[in-house]
Amino acid sequence: MHPTGLITALATPFDEAGALDLDAWRRLLQWQLAAGVEGVVVAGSTGEAAMLEDHEYDALLRAAVEVVGGRVAVIAGTGLPGTARTIAQARRAAAAGADAALVVTPPYVRPTQAGLLAHYRAVADEGGLPVILYNVPGRTGVDLLPDTVAELAAHARIAGIKEAVSYPARVAALVALRGPGFSVLGGDDASAARSMLAGADGLVSVGSNVAPAAYRRLCDLARGGDAAATGQWDARLAPLHDFCGIESNPIPAKALLQRLGYGHGLRLPLLPLSAQHQGQADLMAALARDLDAHQGREPLAA
Repeated sequence: MHPTGLITALATPFDEAGALDLDAWRRLLQWQLAAGVEGVVVAGSTGEAAMLEDHEYDALLRAAVEVVGGRVAVIAGTGLPGTARTIAQARRAAAAGADAALVVTPPYVRPTQAGLLAHYRAVADEGGLPVILYNVPGRTGVDLLPDTVAELAAHARIAGIKEAVSYPARVAALVALRGPGFSVLGGDDASAARSMLAGADGLVSVGSNVAPAAYRRLCDLARGGDAAATGQWDARLAPLHDFCGIESNPIPAKALLQRLGYGHGLRLPLLPLSAQHQGQADLMAALARDLDAHQGREPLAA
């Protein structure tokens, strides 16, 4: 397991009654594959994992495994506040056919660095899947520090990290840990170009839900080391980067997906995009279509 390139953190489409829209889900997966994504995350925070029932989690994963058919990695979000429950969720994902587990730092409980070491080692040892660490302290309240990551990177079943802290010093410390068995992935669209030019292996993206071919181009340019072309293309994507953070993720991304024909709404406590941003959402949906069309990968028709 060596995750690289563009990996989309997929949103979960619901129908107008609030149930899973598995038809939209399969079309979304097919579009992502056609656009050249190199992995997908199912039921992460962008996928509203906290609002899914167990049978829905299983259905999403099984459908993704079926549609993907081994062409790219299917990575399941499995991180929960407790270690035992995280192990159980990883085993559930393994049974559904996932290739790896994306394990966010335990939210809210704020373990020490020693506690994080023990947690991740237990999940890697007992969960049945390769583990990708996920650090996003702005959401979880705990920061997985580079020295701790260095210890975890030596574990044979820990395959990499998705890092949402974008400070250059943090990126440099993690890039120094890269190797055949450990990947460093950006977790912030707005800083991803800079991180990949600095040596990161790829990006786990929210914006690529709506413009997968355009984000694939960004990753290819940045990983190829073309700083000038990367900067120019990143500037074209910047309005999408910014819009996807205008309200809590995945509210803006799902507003765009609905306009592109993939699902309706969110589940409480998340509400649809605020009225004052609806006009901007129309513009951003048009921009996403335009950017992807220039790569020859338009959304699949409903």
